[in-house]
Amino acid sequence: MGWFAVPVTIWGSGAIGGTLGAHMVRAGQDVIFVDRDADHVAAMRARGLRIEGFAGTFTTPPLAAYTPEEVPGPLGAVVLACKAMATEPACRQIAPLLAPDGYVVSLQNGLNEPVIAAVVGAERTVAAFVNFSSDYLEPGVIAYGGTGTLAVGEMDGRITPRVEDLVARFRTQLPEALASDNVIGYLWSKMGYGCMLFGTALADASMADAVDRYRVALAGLGREPLAVAARLGVRPLPFDGWDPEPIMSGDPARLNASLDELTARMRTNLKVKSGIWRDLAVRHRRTEVDYQVMVVVAEGRRLGVPTPLCAACGRMIKEIEDGRRQMSWGNLDELAAAMAEG
Repeated sequence: MGWFAVPVTIWGSGAIGGTLGAHMVRAGQDVIFVDRDADHVAAMRARGLRIEGFAGTFTTPPLAAYTPEEVPGPLGAVVLACKAMATEPACRQIAPLLAPDGYVVSLQNGLNEPVIAAVVGAERTVAAFVNFSSDYLEPGVIAYGGTGTLAVGEMDGRITPRVEDLVARFRTQLPEALASDNVIGYLWSKMGYGCMLFGTALADASMADAVDRYRVALAGLGREPLAVAARLGVRPLPFDGWDPEPIMSGDPARLNASLDELTARMRTNLKVKSGIWRDLAVRHRRTEVDYQVMVVVAEGRRLGVPTPLCAACGRMIKEIEDGRRQMSWGNLDELAAAMAEG
C-alpha cells in the first residue's frame, strides 16, 4: 500500500496544522482534520479549507473534519499542531485512539516531546521542528505568509522509515523538508528566536521594525535560551535567517550583519506581525509564554544560567494578557533598561 493511501490525522487544524493538511490533501493524501473549534470544523466539512497564500490561493474540497470528541480511531500518524498548553489534554484524548503502530509528531512551539512521550510513550513520539508562517483568519480560512524550515527526526536522533515517510508527506507543502539527527538543536534554537518574537509583541509594531529598533535588547533576549541550551550540551542550529552563532559571539559587526539578514527576510513575509501579537491584539487570548519564555527562566534557574531579560519579557507579556499593561515602545525601553542593569 502506497503512503498516499495511509491516512494522517492533523490534531489542531489552525494556522500550522491547517496549512500543512490542506497542502497534503491537494497532493492527494488522505487526511483527517481535528479541531476544538466547532465552527472551524463545520466550515471544513461544508466548504473545505481556503488557504490564502503568498504564492497563490486555493480551496480544498470538503474535508473529513471532527471535534476531538467525534474523531474515530484507530489513528496512525498524528500530527499534533495545537497550542503548547493543550498538549497533555490532547495526548490523553489521542492515546486510546492510536493504532498499534500509531505515533504522534509535534509541530508546535516549545519543547513538547517529553510531555507527549509521558502520555503516549517514547516509542510513539517523533520529534519535529517547524517554522513556516501562517495565521488562522476565520473558520475555514487560513493565511499562509511564507515558507520556512521543517525538520523531522526520532527523539534519539535516528532516521527511521516513519521519519522518511513524514518528510515525504510534508514535502508536498515544503520541498525543503528534511530528516535530521539533531531536531533538539532546531527546537532550542527556535526557543531563542521565539523569545525574541515575544519581545517584538511588547509593541504594536511589525517584527522587523521592533528588531531593527531594539537590536541589542532583543538579541540579548534571544541569547538567553541559547545560553541555557549550551549548558545542556545542545548545539543550536541556524534556520530561515536566524543564526545562533553570531547572536552568541558578542561581536557587534557579526550580530548586526545577522540581524540585517533576519529583518530583510521578515520584510518579505506577508505575515508582518507574530502569532503572539495576534493572540494578544486580535484573538484576546493567552499566549504560550509559559511554555516558551518562562520555561527558559525555570530551566536557567535550575542550571544556574541567568535569564533576566526572559523574566522581564515574560512578566510584561502576562501583564498585557491580564489587561494591566498595553503594547507600547515603552515596554521595549523597559526591556532595554533591564539589559543595561544586568
